[in-house]
Amino acid sequence: MEKKTSFAYKIIRFIVLLFFPNMKVVGEEKLPDGPYILAGNHSQMYGPLACELRFPGRHYIWCISSMMVFKEVPDYAFGDFWSKKPVPARWFFRIFSYLIAPLAVCIFNNAYTIPVYKDKRIFETMELSVNALIDGAGVIVFPEDYDEHNNIVHDFQKGFVSLAKRYYAKTGKTVPFVPLYVCPGLKKLVIGDPVYYDPTAPVAKEQERICNILMDRISELAYELPYHKVVPYPNIPKKDYPDNKRKEAIS
Repeated sequence: MEKKTSFAYKIIRFIVLLFFPNMKVVGEEKLPDGPYILAGNHSQMYGPLACELRFPGRHYIWCISSMMVFKEVPDYAFGDFWSKKPVPARWFFRIFSYLIAPLAVCIFNNAYTIPVYKDKRIFETMELSVNALIDGAGVIVFPEDYDEHNNIVHDFQKGFVSLAKRYYAKTGKTVPFVPLYVCPGLKKLVIGDPVYYDPTAPVAKEQERICNILMDRISELAYELPYHKVVPYPNIPKKDYPDNKRKEAIS
């Protein structure tokens, strides 16, 4: 179903399209014909924006609910995006976090997003997501946390894997998880080979298995590309960005 969007959002989206890098999708043939759950590295703002603007097919993107509520945007945006900036510059980003609030609310409430809650309303997130899958759409998540996995990705939060269990309970079908490497340095969105949920396995073990495979496949996609700087999940100074040379995983 086509979503109704505000005129203001259409103008903002057009302007962003003019200035946002035209990131090429590589490996589109690996996307399943039916529903899928795509998990990628966040790459700061690049992952969600690139998938909203450039990713093919019908899909919905998980969006933290705080970025969709005017009064919650400043604290969340500053804490998640800019709290690691150098101390002398933090005052600017604190003010900026208030300035972006109306823009964030407009964008994230009009785009094809699913709000992600951190309380008991997470059941609403899951219900909306499963319904999107049943309707044949893809669901895109960026599940990185702040603990480093390696020089390419940070450890995945595992809760999103439960979508597959709920989808199986409603349909009796398994859904593929598709890895995505977001590479702003080379202006590419690289899709990897999917991995399928096993409904017969214990939930906790399956969450661990799926996340590890996805992180490993995203890392391999990065290692196989020409040399580039990796845009990490935390908004750290650019001089501290890692590169895509193969390194041992951080234990």
